Amino acid sequence: MTLLRLSPLALSRSRFALSPLAETLGTLIELGKPQPDPSFAAWHARHHPVFTAAIATDPFARGLVRLLSSTKWLPEHVVLPPLDGMRTTLGPELARVAAFSDQRVRAQLEQSVAHSWQRHDLSWLAGTGWAVRTAELLRAVWVGHVEPDWPRRRAVLERDVTYRAGLLAAYGWPGALRQMSRRSTWVGADAIRFSNQSFPDRVVGDEGMLFVPVSVSSGTWLCEGPSGQYAQVYPARGFATLSAVRPPRALARLLGPGRAAVLHELAVPATTSELAAQLSQSVGTIGGHLAVLREADLVAGTRVGRRVVYRRTELGELLVGERAD
Repeated sequence: MTLLRLSPLALSRSRFALSPLAETLGTLIELGKPQPDPSFAAWHARHHPVFTAAIATDPFARGLVRLLSSTKWLPEHVVLPPLDGMRTTLGPELARVAAFSDQRVRAQLEQSVAHSWQRHDLSWLAGTGWAVRTAELLRAVWVGHVEPDWPRRRAVLERDVTYRAGLLAAYGWPGALRQMSRRSTWVGADAIRFSNQSFPDRVVGDEGMLFVPVSVSSGTWLCEGPSGQYAQVYPARGFATLSAVRPPRALARLLGPGRAAVLHELAVPATTSELAAQLSQSVGTIGGHLAVLREADLVAGTRVGRRVVYRRTELGELLVGERAD
């Protein structure tokens, strides 16, 4: 069992953050899997052939993708804690990736091989500048497979942060972390169990822990930086929305397509502005739909700070045909 230990000061300073690097790494890992998570099957079918063709002539890229997609030890140069909170951008993150020495990259990749469930060798690790080549590969994945859908993905991530911020205000960090990961749970008053594997415990620095949602992964991983900087990456609620499943036709005929779309989208609680961005509608239009759904007792709103977060009621869940989480 691996624990992350937090002092009272570190606990008080822990917060949420976004990381385009983590989102891109999660995307690369999913694209490297021959059999994707069922939640991403449709998305994988669209993107996997293009991705496979792009790396077909590059042994370094093929070897790295295969290794990252089949190991429990992600190398440190691709799992760095974000430095700018919710405003983190990809450029500075990739610059940090590219700054690692070949010696450190090789040492970490050897650890990845040792913790893989497949057989690997590092014969593809030829030449020099491996960290720079890794950053170039990640940038290509971002441009080809993440950036076009980033506004929708970011909306999913921000909705998850809003939801967990509400839990944090009401129940503290144990409530906010509940169901964040199958392997992570709060232990006592000052520690998070991160993994069932036996690694040395980590001590989180006084700047606190970062919690980073990603929209294209069903797994979780730990990012470690200098001086006790740690971030836990976890799958956001509603991460499977990349498949863009439409509401059932019967529901659309009953409520109208606009209100049906709002009710269907509230599988993950959201604010009016988040729904507007997700559905490409005006805030006024979404507000009108929500008013009707509230009157019908299909949705309810809860104030979280200055925001009102809407969720489906039990009746709304029954109408959609889904069980409340």
